Amino acid sequence: MKKKFEIKILTEARLFIEKLDQKTKEKVLYNLKKAQYVNDATVFKKLNDSIWEFRTLYKGSSIRILAFWDKEEYQSFVLATHGFNKKTNKAPKNEIEKAELIKRGYFNQKEDERK
Repeated sequence: MKKKFEIKILTEARLFIEKLDQKTKEKVLYNLKKAQYVNDATVFKKLNDSIWEFRTLYKGSSIRILAFWDKEEYQSFVLATHGFNKKTNKAPKNEIEKAELIKRGYFNQKEDERK
C-alpha cells in the first residue's frame, strides 16, 4: 500500500506526544501512521478549510493532534502542529485558532527562506 502523504511533527506536537504514557503514545503514533495509508475519518478528519485533526480514542481519552497540509510540487506533507486532550464534542475554537496561527508562521518562515 502506498503512502498518501508524509507527516512532519512540529515541536509542540512532538513535546505533547512525548509527555503521553508509553501505551497512549504508541496508539497515537499508530494512528498517525495509519492515516498515511487509509482514508478513515475516525483517525484523520477535516475540521475546516485548512485544519485537520488526527484522532485517537484510547482508554476513554480523546486525544487530538491538529495539522495542516503543505502540498509541494512532488510531495504532500501534513504538519502536526500541537496536541490536546479533547473534553467536548467539538474541537475547541481556541485550539483551531492556535493551529491556524502555527500554520501562518510556518508559511511565512518558508516564504522568507525562499527570498
